Amino acid sequence: MSRTNRSDDSQVHDLLGIGFGPSNLALAIAIREATAGPGRIDSAVFLERQPSFGWHRGMLLDDATMQVSFLKDLVTLRNPASGFSFLCYLQSRGRLIDFINHKNLFPSRVEFHDYLEWAAAQVDDMVRYGHDVVDVRPVWRDGELDHYEVLAQAGPCSAAPVSYRARNLVLGVGLRPYLPDGITLDTRVWHSRDLLPNLRGLVPSEPSRFVVVGAGQSAAEAVDHLHREFPAAEVCAVFSRYGYSPADDSSFANRIFDPAAVQEYFTAPPEVKEMMLAYHGNTNYSVVDQELIDELYRRVYQEKVRGVERLRILNLSRLVETVRTPEGVRMVVESLVTNEKTVLDTDVVVFATGYRPVDPFDLLGEAAQVCLRDNAGRALVDRDYRLRTGPEVRAGIYLQGGTEHSHGISSSLLSNTAIRAAEILGSICARSADPALDREPEYAGAPGSAGLR
Repeated sequence: MSRTNRSDDSQVHDLLGIGFGPSNLALAIAIREATAGPGRIDSAVFLERQPSFGWHRGMLLDDATMQVSFLKDLVTLRNPASGFSFLCYLQSRGRLIDFINHKNLFPSRVEFHDYLEWAAAQVDDMVRYGHDVVDVRPVWRDGELDHYEVLAQAGPCSAAPVSYRARNLVLGVGLRPYLPDGITLDTRVWHSRDLLPNLRGLVPSEPSRFVVVGAGQSAAEAVDHLHREFPAAEVCAVFSRYGYSPADDSSFANRIFDPAAVQEYFTAPPEVKEMMLAYHGNTNYSVVDQELIDELYRRVYQEKVRGVERLRILNLSRLVETVRTPEGVRMVVESLVTNEKTVLDTDVVVFATGYRPVDPFDLLGEAAQVCLRDNAGRALVDRDYRLRTGPEVRAGIYLQGGTEHSHGISSSLLSNTAIRAAEILGSICARSADPALDREPEYAGAPGSAGLR
């Protein structure tokens, strides 16, 4: 590894966040609300590749609701008195009483996105939008890794990257859409992430058939939306299960998302971690809200009664071939029971096949070489979400997401966003105040510390 010693007058920030979704937004708010004290954050900046704040814009369907309570917003579990809460947002929009009368813990996805934009606008001075990080370089001084240089493309590709420096990095780059092998997105082959913008640009405007691949919440929502919005089109749902599986959102099962569950998961033996994920995967993965399942079944039944079946469920089936044609897409679907093949010529196929975590090492470049891995090649992450490194590394790298193997099922979800932001900020502040903590690889940070209330 090259060890570059640089003398640069540019500012070295205490913290630099890569990506600015809900997780790093919650961190920016925690920084803004932190009181003065030893080791406080004096300078923080966040780099975001999008030109403005946006979170799953392609699935902001009119009838889609959040699957977590509004109380699990960006701040409430950390600081119930925060001025950045969802309730304060409602008050600012003049809808607080109306929301109370609505008697609903789960706002629409459109409304919650507006809340996130409202919160992001209040910390806008900390964010550099339109900045795509292209490299991270360790900067060494006197044999120790002192800070990182982050290069970001902030304009045309021909322009020179902009350089930022920071003693701590916080990666909050979200998830990457997953597609089956051999599938390439184009104007007729979509991922559900892009559903709404792609529908706005769809030609022809009156398609005759859609195919949706997948059995999770996004797949069911896409089927529901397309079936309602295109009354002349056939909508085919393709998945390997017998039917859509309901999400377990019962009170006891939901405790898997509690902040205390993170500590329990982190300290559990590997076999218990695997057991917990196997037992409670149906709280989040490839499951659908029961109300939506009931609605789709009602439509299927009503269409059978009328003798005009536009909503077709091709269950116990798998996609074996996808061929782009001049008119659209030709798909071959095979029954897992009989091996019978069905050919579907469709105007559009939507792959609602989920997401995968972004590998932090792909983003970190040369800096990844100072990070330690487990026997499976995954990042070793301490309880305070800091990547484990060698003793010569003074500068920290923290993960917001991609830690399911170490911290449990809520790694990339909203449930623990506020608490996780407090723990990361507490760790950074504590290490800044006492550099000796950098020598303790198991340091767990100080959740809720650093004057966060």
